[in-house]
Formats: sequence, C-alpha cells, structure tokens
Amino acid sequence: MEEEDCCCSPERERMEAWLDDHLEFTHSYFIRKASREMVNAWFAERVHTIQPSASKENPLEQRSSTISTILPPTITLLDNRCPSPGSVPSPAPSTPTRKISASEFDRPLRPIVVKDSEGSLTFLSDADRETVLLRGPVMGEGGHVGGDGGHGGGCSSGGGSGTEGDRCARLLELVKEVSSHLDVTALCHKIFLHINELIAADRYSLFLVGEDSSNRKFLVSRLFDVAEGSTLEESSSSCIRLEWNKGIVGHVAATGQLLNIKNAYECVLLSDVRALLWDPRFNAEVDLITGYKTQSILCLPIKNHRDEVVGVAQAINKKCGEDGAFTEQDEKDFSAYLAFSGIVLHNAQLYETSQLENRRNQVLLDLASLIFEEQQCLEVLLRKIAGTILSFMQAQACTVFIADEDSMNSFSSVFHMEYEELREVLDAPKRDCDVGQIDYMYAQYVKNTMQPLNIADVTKDQRFPWTSENPDHTNYQIKSLLCTPISNGKKDKVIGVCQLANKMDEASGSVKAFNRNDEQFLEAFAIFCGLGIQNTQMYETVERAMAKQEVTLEVLSYHASATEEESRELQVTTVATVPSAQSLRLLDFSFSDFDLSDSETTLATIRMFVDLNLVQNFQMKYTSLCQWVLSVKKNYRKNVAYHNWRHAFNTAQCMFALLKSGRLQNNLSDVEVLALMIATLSHDLDHRGVNNSYIQRSDHPLAQLYCHSTMEHHHFDQCLMILNSPGNQILSGLSLDEYKATLKMIERAILATDLALYMKRRGEFFELTKNSQFVWEDEYHRDLLRSMLMTACDISAITKPWPVQKRIAELVATEFFEQGDKERQELNIEPIDLMNREKRDKIPSMQVSFIDAICIQLYETLAGMSECCSPLLEGCQKNRQNWKRLAEECEKELVNGLV
Repeated sequence: MEEEDCCCSPERERMEAWLDDHLEFTHSYFIRKASREMVNAWFAERVHTIQPSASKENPLEQRSSTISTILPPTITLLDNRCPSPGSVPSPAPSTPTRKISASEFDRPLRPIVVKDSEGSLTFLSDADRETVLLRGPVMGEGGHVGGDGGHGGGCSSGGGSGTEGDRCARLLELVKEVSSHLDVTALCHKIFLHINELIAADRYSLFLVGEDSSNRKFLVSRLFDVAEGSTLEESSSSCIRLEWNKGIVGHVAATGQLLNIKNAYECVLLSDVRALLWDPRFNAEVDLITGYKTQSILCLPIKNHRDEVVGVAQAINKKCGEDGAFTEQDEKDFSAYLAFSGIVLHNAQLYETSQLENRRNQVLLDLASLIFEEQQCLEVLLRKIAGTILSFMQAQACTVFIADEDSMNSFSSVFHMEYEELREVLDAPKRDCDVGQIDYMYAQYVKNTMQPLNIADVTKDQRFPWTSENPDHTNYQIKSLLCTPISNGKKDKVIGVCQLANKMDEASGSVKAFNRNDEQFLEAFAIFCGLGIQNTQMYETVERAMAKQEVTLEVLSYHASATEEESRELQVTTVATVPSAQSLRLLDFSFSDFDLSDSETTLATIRMFVDLNLVQNFQMKYTSLCQWVLSVKKNYRKNVAYHNWRHAFNTAQCMFALLKSGRLQNNLSDVEVLALMIATLSHDLDHRGVNNSYIQRSDHPLAQLYCHSTMEHHHFDQCLMILNSPGNQILSGLSLDEYKATLKMIERAILATDLALYMKRRGEFFELTKNSQFVWEDEYHRDLLRSMLMTACDISAITKPWPVQKRIAELVATEFFEQGDKERQELNIEPIDLMNREKRDKIPSMQVSFIDAICIQLYETLAGMSECCSPLLEGCQKNRQNWKRLAEECEKELVNGLV
C-alpha cells in the first residue's frame, strides 16, 4: 500500500470533521477569507467534462440501447410496437416475378414434401436420401424402352433395303445425332425425322402419359402429325388429350404391346346385321374433323427403366410398299430406334423435370421470403399469405382460418380475401364479423382429419351432402375447392387451415379443378405459413407480456420509490446539517448502527457519498441522491429479521471504512468506488428472509429466471429498477463508457455476495496475494479484489465488538430458524442444523466453524495487503475466542445434563 501522506493525517481529519460539524462557521469563514482563485478552483473541481460519446441533453437517452442489453428480463426496454390495424400496408403484397407459367405448373412433378417413417412432413424425399443410379437399357437386356420382348432387340435381318451392317451403322449414326439433345419437344421432333428415314411413314405422333388429381392416367400429345418437311412449331402447336385404354394409342399404352394395323377401316361383316365396322380400337373422330384418312398404323409403347409405359409413338400410312402396310422389318427398325432414343428421351425428361422443379422451388422460396418479411402483426401476415397465394395460384378466393387453442371445434379468427381485392386498398382485413357467409365445415373437416381436401365439384361430393340439398347455401358460388392444414412443425398440431376456392383458367376464364401440383405446392407453402404464423403469434404474445410488464414496472417503480415529500425533507436536512463521518463514527471498523435512528442512517449514507467525492465527481443532484437513498431503504422488507436496510447500511459503512481508513480509495478509480458503494447498499434488495436453496426447492418463480445465484440476480434487478426510476437517476451525470462500466461492476459486485461464488474464487485471490503476484494494473485482479471486498463487508458483523456481534448473531439465527420452520411445514423436509431451532445450542460451535471456513483467511489476506485493515482481522479473532468459549460451555452443560 502507498504510504500515508500529509493530507491524510489524523490532525487534518479531526479539523475537517470539526468543520463538518460547524457549518455556520465554515460558511462564514469561506465568505470572509476565500479568494477569487479559491472560488475558481472550487468551480473547476465540480465541472465534469462530458465525453464526446455522451449526450449533452439527456445522457440516459443515449444509453437506451446499452440499457436494453444490460437490463435483466424483468426491465427490458420496449422499442417496437405491433402496427395498428389502421396502419396495415396495402392488401396487395408484392410478389416475385413469376418464374413458371400456369401451364408448366400443371405438369406432373415430384411432391415437394413427403412424410417420413415417423409421419412428419419433410422436404427430403426417399430418392434424395438414397441416390439411385439409373442405367439405360441396352439391346438384348430386359427392361428396354419401346416394344415388347419379341421386337426389342438389335438390327436383325429382315425385309427392307440395305445390308444388316449398313442398317445398324445408320441406326447408330442417327442415335448419336440426337444423344446430346435435352429439350424434349425438339428431341422428339428430331427422332421422328430420323424414323422417317427408316420406315418412311406419312405422319408421326408422340403421346406422353400423365395423371390427374385423382391418379387417373391419360395421354397427351407432345407432337402431333409430324410430316416430312414440317417444322417444330407446326408440329407442337396442337395438343390432343386421349383417354387411357381408348383408341389405338390408349390400347397400346394400357397393354404395353406394339400394334400394327394394315387397314384401320377394314370391313367386318356382322352375322345378324348388315353393317360395315372398322377396327373397334380405332377412333375415327380425328379423321372426321381433319379430313385426313388413316389407313395403316404402327404404334409402339415407350417404356422407362422400370418397364413402365411413359409414352406411345405412332406412325401412320406407310408411303411405299405393295399394300401400303408396315412390315415386320419396320417394326424392328422402329422398336430398335426407340430403344436407343428412349434412353435419350428419358434423360431429356429428367432434365426438363429438374429444371421445372427448380423453378417451382425458386417460386416457393420467393413466396416464403415474403411471409417472413412480416412477423410482428398477425393481421398483416394473414393479408400477405392470402394475397400471395391468390396472385400465384389463380384462385378466386382464399380464406385462412386460425385454430382456437381452447376449443377443438372452432377458430379464433378468420381472414378472407378475393382475387378482385388484390387491386383494392382496404383499411382493415375482414374478420369474423365480415365473413359470416363463409362456410367453416370444409376447414373444420381438414382440421380434424389433418389431411388436405381437393374437391373438383363441391356439388357432387358425397362427403358434404348439404352443398346439393340446400340450393340457397352460400356454397353454390364454390365449384372447385382446395383446403390444406397449416401445422406449426408438430405432426399432431394444426394451428390453421388455408382454403382456396375456384381455380380460374387463364385462357378461358372458366373454373377448373385444382390438380396434384396445386396440392403439393400449397402443402409445402403451408409449412412456411405455419412457421410464420407461429412466430407472429409468439411475437404478439411477447409484445403483450412486455407491455403488461412495462405497466407493472411503472406501477412498481411508483410504489417502490420514495415520495417527493420524503425526498424534500431529507434534502432540507442535508443542506442544513449533515454530521461528519467522525462524529457518526463511520470511519471506525467497530461501528454499530444500534444507536442511530432510520433518518440518521440516511443522513450517514449521504455523508459517505459526499466524503468519497462521489457527489462532486459525478455531478449527482442532491434531490436524486436523497430520493435514491430513501427508495433503496424502502425496498428492504421490514419483516425480515437480519437482511434488511440496517444490514445493507452496515455493509456500506464497512466498505466506506475500508476505502477511507483502510486507504483502499487511493488504489481504486472513482468509478470503482461508486460501483462498490451502490452495490453494498443494494446487494440484498427485496430479500425475503430465505436463501437460494429454499428458493430452488420451493419452485419459486424467481428460480425460473436464473439457474444460479438466484437471489443475487434478483437483488441486481431491483437495483437497476431503482436506478432507472424517475427521480432516482443518480448516474445521469456519467458518460456512456462510465455508465456501462459502472453497471457491469455493480452486477459483478452484487453477484459476488453469493458465498458459493466466493468459495470458487477466493483460492485464486489468496494465491496471488500470498506469492506477491497481485498486479494493480490487471483488471482481472482488480475484479477479484472488488469481489473479496464485497464478501468482507457482507460478513463484517463477525468483526464487531462482542456485544454487537452477539446481538447480530441472534438476529441471524431468528431469520434462519424462520426459514427452517417453513421448510418443515411447507416442504416437509428436516432443516439443516443452521436452520433448525431445535439445534439452537449448537450456534456457538457453528459460529466457530463459520469463522474458520469463511472469514479468518479473508481478513488475514486483506490485513496483509494493508495494515490499516487489520482491525477486521483482530475483531474476527476475538469473536472466535468468545464463540469457542461459549461452545465449550454448551458442551459441558450437555455432558453434565447427560450425567
């Protein structure tokens, strides 16, 4: 420690104390004797330079962001508010540029979401989890594309021009030419042009297999009537849909067998009726419409690697030959070329499908991003969901139902939007009172079953008979309907339902049914909607809780703060006269508050802040300081025997004595001194007379806030609440950096009073001081010292004169015994000896153990750092002797009683 200088001599201290006790003489002497230089120096000492980072008008405003990160959950500042319905943005949400057309969206694609083995929805399909390398068919192997086993392989000899080798060479040359094509339509057109060189037909068509929303297969032409010299645009301009197992093409698709018809109009004479009929598998409607006469037909299936029919190729009217019919060699050439071309076609289809799925997923992610832009107000979010779905799905109306958690058969809110409303600006969304005509039954059905509902025509669906029985029902407006549940991530929890009505055809404007892709897309989009709704509901819940908390804190702050009248009274008293620290014996380690009244303890607290130059250094307003001291005093419970205002005041007095008489103030900064004094006065705020163990075992709400040092964290929360209450802001004169540093030191100092933390850290502190390795410039070492000083002051009652120590021990025992009674009555457990009033005779021996385990080494270390701190050690040692003597006497009495 630094040597004592002349300014700290005992004579000077006595003189200063006399001046403090005779303010009238001091005032008169200063008026008569003070020079201009002295007055200027007086002002200079009290001018606090504000750092550039601090606000000149109101420093607390600049700290709002800092406070929000430092304050505990109970006093978090509110910066955001949920927009009111009147401020809701336009109902027409901005949607991303469409990257996929309506016709493309109707193409068969893989499901976006599937159910895993546990029944949960996932975006990762089984094919994604287990990559399967598909190998194209080779001639001579099973599972070929095109034709059946009898006609599927190679270039065998048969009718036709050219040798077998020339035919195979030409075939391979043609296959090589199309192998690099990835556009399906262009590839098919190229294939047919090549086939024309092999079999020389007049027309070619290609049909691909498709499925509707009911899993019914059909055939749709990808190319129709491709002729020699025709262009791709001419061949792909018309689109024909054929029923499964109807007509020549439908028959080949259903059976998987090639079909060679020499004459489609070949006459058949019936035995009972004189009539001419053509091949029953042939559909002559196209010929009747186009005027083209079909004669010979060669039709072959196109199969995938699983031997499933994925398309049908058809050649019409052989150009050359004796009877204009396709030959067996034509069958072989056609089948062989399709076997090779089928591989290329399959790859092109995979590429096209992957591109289409990629664009669909991009749209899905773009739409999902719109949902997650707004997560503060549920009404705004529902408006975006409805508007987004309507703009993309081309539906006439969208209704979003939010499930009621308290009722299984009702919804808490409903949002309805029609397509025409996308161009309108509404002041508020339609709520329950506006949508009385909406039918809830479909949504309730989906909510209960947790399965999507796709109805092509609601009037013909037998599951909902009321739609046809009641013609006046509002559902007459609905023709097609798609309804899907909205989940929050749990497979058995539905938080809402999204319902679409009447899908509109872009070309004709008529209503059509929702297809499988619509189901898949809406199901995937509902997952993002569920996350958005859940997050928004949680945000609104938190907002309401924070608003209630703010109101509660305002009320608590009002009742927790001292009244203005009390503050003015104390301020008047301090201005008139505040006893000196010497006259109050605040500099003595043997100080006792038993002879002071409550008002005198507040005056003594003001004196400590003044003598430590905290009022001057940090430009504290006397009004704020007085109200803060009274508010701190008010927030200690009077029904607690020991951990009350008097204990806090004694802890602060011990810290004051360490700083002044122990000369520690010379080695600590002004901010550290300020933090230690505030921490000592606040370290047990709102103490309930029970320890952390009782709080945890009794499942007190405080135990849910913090996992350790529960009460210490609560004391710090209360400290911050008072410091930030109007009129109590004694830290308003600090710069931003000083403010942050002070709050951090206060928090660590208050938490250090938890003896569990003290036991963890004291070994390191003792080792540093023992080996003379303590470095004052090291912030970590200074933090250790501040923590040890807090504990030394908190348990300083053990160092007081014996009469004082014995009286305080009785107060502590009273509080501990009351906790033990609660544990026995409320928790049905036997309290430990320290809390058990039936073990009262063990108090002396327990005090000796407490001194040996907790106190003696700490005071020895502090006395080693500064000889001025030795009175604490001496008082502790004397009390140990007294407790030891009482323990021996109690033991003798116990032995005598047994004898």
